[in-house]
Amino acid sequence: MKSPQTKPNRDPEVLKKKKGLILVYTGDGKGKTTAALGVAFRALGWGMKVAMIQFIKGNWKYGEMNSAKQFGGHFELIQKGEGFTWDTQNPERDKQLVNEAWALCREKMLSGQYQVLIFDEINYVIDYGYLDVKEVIKGLREKPESGHVILTGRNAKKELIDMADLVTEMVETKHPFKDQKIPAQKGIDF
Repeated sequence: MKSPQTKPNRDPEVLKKKKGLILVYTGDGKGKTTAALGVAFRALGWGMKVAMIQFIKGNWKYGEMNSAKQFGGHFELIQKGEGFTWDTQNPERDKQLVNEAWALCREKMLSGQYQVLIFDEINYVIDYGYLDVKEVIKGLREKPESGHVILTGRNAKKELIDMADLVTEMVETKHPFKDQKIPAQKGIDF
């Protein structure tokens, strides 16, 4: 039996409360980056400035790269990785790029120029041990109060989950490649 829907709190003091949120999209299912891009699209619709720093995605061609250009200077998408770790086979270089990406994330976050920041696939690099979760938490605590930050990737650490205001776990029920050997589709997967 479904629980009854509760009415939203209409208390004027609650409705006035504003806070930059920390959102985590994690889990084994697809859709983490896509969910973050949905928030970006919504924020852009309100005239907000958005930056997305991708930790792993490298020189592949993604549809979101083309879309970002359509928003002019309002949506900045920066790829800092050189591809998935199983492709690069160079952990030291990967760690160097991760540290460069994190430095850029901190710079963008502390600048106060962006209302929404997306740290795409940061949970992976934390899970791999390429970036210390304590350093990320310290950085998030220093962000401007009004800025929203989205962290994506599998295996989000408990410390990030505890700190976040919203956590969504994507659960894979069925997958076209795993279940039917259908490769990634342009416009849907990339």
